[in-house]
Amino acid sequence: MLEGKRILLGITGSIAAYKSAILVRLLVKQGAEVKVIMTPLAKEFITPLTLATLSKNHVPIEFFNPENGDWNSHVGFGLWADAFIIAPATANTISKMANGIADNLLLTTYLSAKCPVFIAPAMDLDMYQHPATKKNIEILQSFGNHFIEPTCGELASGLSGKGRMEEPEIIVEKIIEYFQKKNSLLNKNILITAGPTFEKIDAVRFIGNHSSGKMGFALAEECASRGAKVFLISGPINISVNNPSISKFDVISAEEMFNKSKEIFVNSDVAILAAAVADFTPESPTNSKLKRNGDNLQITLTPTKDIAAELGQIKKKNQITVGFALEKENETKNAILKLKKKNLDFIVLNSLNDKGAGFNSETNKITIIDNKENIFEFNLKYKNLVAIDIIDKLEEYLKNTNT
Repeated sequence: MLEGKRILLGITGSIAAYKSAILVRLLVKQGAEVKVIMTPLAKEFITPLTLATLSKNHVPIEFFNPENGDWNSHVGFGLWADAFIIAPATANTISKMANGIADNLLLTTYLSAKCPVFIAPAMDLDMYQHPATKKNIEILQSFGNHFIEPTCGELASGLSGKGRMEEPEIIVEKIIEYFQKKNSLLNKNILITAGPTFEKIDAVRFIGNHSSGKMGFALAEECASRGAKVFLISGPINISVNNPSISKFDVISAEEMFNKSKEIFVNSDVAILAAAVADFTPESPTNSKLKRNGDNLQITLTPTKDIAAELGQIKKKNQITVGFALEKENETKNAILKLKKKNLDFIVLNSLNDKGAGFNSETNKITIIDNKENIFEFNLKYKNLVAIDIIDKLEEYLKNTNT
């Protein structure tokens, strides 16, 4: 299942390091090429010789190897790996990773890694529940790192609770699942809208909103990471994309976003309409600058074209449309009305009443409602993690639609 994959395993100073030998063996058995990096304290719990024997690769600990004069390049390790697993990850190492401290080979490799990073914590229950540890985990999750939750059970302290490193078999399953997801949307064309639109009043003024575009861009990155070809139509925001599978189109007004969406949707399998498109636009914008003259200024607004409704009307049987609803009152009822009115397959509901959700926030709290009025609620998460939940639901819908 992992044939040809290059897995870098980082081991820190925890009693759970004994499980790392089993983890290496299982990864190799799945066909992966495995290299191991250890912190200096980790070798007090398990020997480098054991891990070198199992991985069939030298196990570096320090930057410089005095035995043969070789320099262990953290950059080289970071570029080599298809995935970097840190298991076990102590509270100390997690703290240093979250704060950019690079005082050993494992940490400098983490900061150089271009591949996905999986972190399997191992510590006593009080350390795991400490606010500092929770905050550090949140920071690392916001960077896009994948956490493999510890389990409950007997701990080295003699106490019982959450903090045991997940079993090696489960960790391997999660790594396999990740790589399977990388192709789960292969050959799918996905249209995504993101950000606000600016509706011109005069040469310098406009009507807009506070949308940051972060949710739409996170969705684009997640779809591309699963093999999809993404067509991202973005309002005027300052976020760049790096994935070559994402084609970005910059627009300013609702009219421009409508025209581009309609053009691209013809050849799309899915449209995810995450943009906060203005509902109204000035009827008579001017190219000059309006001057203050002491009187009240009246601007007549006209409705913009409803992108979601239009695509819902023209979509074919094999096309899926996903909408977003930002509500403050009667949230679920209004979201369901919008779902039906716009012929969406499912809708992602945000509530302005939820702290930490909505515009200009790093986090979001969503409820997904499908066209059968099934309701799925999710906890407050960073937007890159929210994107995973939404695209997981999209994949479920695609499977159910094709069966």
